[in-house]
Amino acid sequence: MKEHDATSSLLSALLAGALFGFGLSLSGMVKPEVIFQFLLLRDFGLMLVMLSAATTVMIAYKIVPRLMSKPVFGTSFGVHPLQPTRRVVLGAVVFGIGWGISGVCPGPAIAGLGVGNWPVVYVIVGLMVGAWLEGRFTHRE
Repeated sequence: MKEHDATSSLLSALLAGALFGFGLSLSGMVKPEVIFQFLLLRDFGLMLVMLSAATTVMIAYKIVPRLMSKPVFGTSFGVHPLQPTRRVVLGAVVFGIGWGISGVCPGPAIAGLGVGNWPVVYVIVGLMVGAWLEGRFTHRE
């Protein structure tokens, strides 16, 4: 990849990340209290956020590749096949349990630091430990 392409790609990732973090903050997903209210079926405001995210992903993965011959910053679109293996299902279960216990998802945890929600540091440390453990088990197989 040329240096200009790499810079453009990094800048677009930075812009997308900033927009994502702003959206998470605006929606309240950076506050565990809001997540708990949603999980306890007391506040369905986050359902709109989840539906918006699912719609965006569907457009990005199913429609955009049909309309464009190649991505703006890349040579080809990646293929992301769904492989519901035992490990994937187990990972999803662990992720869901962690989300329910902490009220924090990884993206909002990092964005939460940007709005001064410092207790999410514990969640981020847990995410790092979990990622490290997963890496250790993955490389042994």
